[in-house]
Amino acid sequence: MASHCEKNHLPPDSTPHLNGDANTHLPKRPKIAPTFISDSEIQSEFAHHDPSVARINNGSFGCCPSSVISAQQQWQLKFLRQPDWFYFNGLKKGILESRTIIKDLINAEHIDEVSIVDNATTAAAIVLQKIARDFSEGRFEKGDAAVMLHYAYGAVKKSIEAYVSRAGGHVIEVQLPFPVKSNDEIIFEFRKALERGKANGRKVRLAVIDHITSMPCVVIPVKELVKICREEGVDQIFVDAAHAIGCTDIDMQEIDADYYTSNLHKWFFCPPSIAFLYSRRSPNHSDLHHPVVSHEYGNGLAIESAWIGTRDYSSQLVVPSVLKFVNRFEDGIKGIKKRNHEAVIKMGEMLAESWKTHLGCPPNMCASMVMVGLPSCLGISSESDTLKLRTHLREEFRVEVPIYYRAPKKGETAPITGYARISHQVYNKFEDYVKFKDAINELVQTGFTCTQLSK
Repeated sequence: MASHCEKNHLPPDSTPHLNGDANTHLPKRPKIAPTFISDSEIQSEFAHHDPSVARINNGSFGCCPSSVISAQQQWQLKFLRQPDWFYFNGLKKGILESRTIIKDLINAEHIDEVSIVDNATTAAAIVLQKIARDFSEGRFEKGDAAVMLHYAYGAVKKSIEAYVSRAGGHVIEVQLPFPVKSNDEIIFEFRKALERGKANGRKVRLAVIDHITSMPCVVIPVKELVKICREEGVDQIFVDAAHAIGCTDIDMQEIDADYYTSNLHKWFFCPPSIAFLYSRRSPNHSDLHHPVVSHEYGNGLAIESAWIGTRDYSSQLVVPSVLKFVNRFEDGIKGIKKRNHEAVIKMGEMLAESWKTHLGCPPNMCASMVMVGLPSCLGISSESDTLKLRTHLREEFRVEVPIYYRAPKKGETAPITGYARISHQVYNKFEDYVKFKDAINELVQTGFTCTQLSK
């Protein structure tokens, strides 16, 4: 009886290969190139955005694609359909899955180092309340120093005032230049601030370092500053990186901070609001607690944060869906960051050339946002002017963009006192920036100044 191989005209020692080879003469399967998301599909994912607005301010509130919104609604319905089942069987498992994805994205060493909270402001409160307890319970001496950047986010500054200053900490601000020309300028000023912090025998107990400052927007050389803190004996280092994940490269092993937080609803396509707080595993970092005390108190920050009472946790559960969305792009989130950086620099340079101004820092100190000088003839002379001009651009020109006031330096002639912070996210189009360019040029051509805006 003929063997199976003989029936198929193959020698007894041959085995057919799925992709074919020289022995079998079977045709190889053609390699199918991966299909990435198209421009039309991107626009469809963000079709819920107001089409009449040039939305070049992703940095403030972020964005969420339709596919992720649908996933969020499914989580919400699961809870509303059977809350008890959801609480006992779905919630903890779902949040653990999100934490695991975040752990891998940020290269944390252990899942226990990653907690999910509402936003970076909540994370700051968690860390700064711990520092306040260190002062009030005698682990730190009254008058010991905390160092933060002058450009720290306003809510974080207020949290330092509310917790650290009231507990007896002496707060020192790092005065940073703007416009800024190089990382060396930032490093120089940071070292000076640490020296002030150590004056009169004080110890520097805390350094709060932004990864990407909000206004004005600059990428801070965070790894270098953390290294300096280690060399100078700073006790605890907290990196406020509200804009970082999805916007610039982050790696917990390389950065080496004690605490690090970033919002996932700004540049990582999650719905509001969700952030992670990384806390390096160490006995010195074990006394972290969520500001809202629930029955999970004492079970570790990650568990405490996963249940702070009945509320909508859906934004914390859609991280797997967000990962699926970003992986539709070539090179995933890495490709998105590269695409956004290149586009925002190109758009910033286009605007600066049209207005005869300049960028607020070199391209290598930008991520997906950049500061662009506005024509000095607009007469921006206060923070109030920036808010009024921003409102005017929104209401009269349908352009949404934040504006920063820079006080003129002594002796400057025709100084640039207003800078626009433009963002670029995947939904943005070239026309958005042309609309902004034309709006400013129209204001200049008509002789507009901020004094014409009502108080």
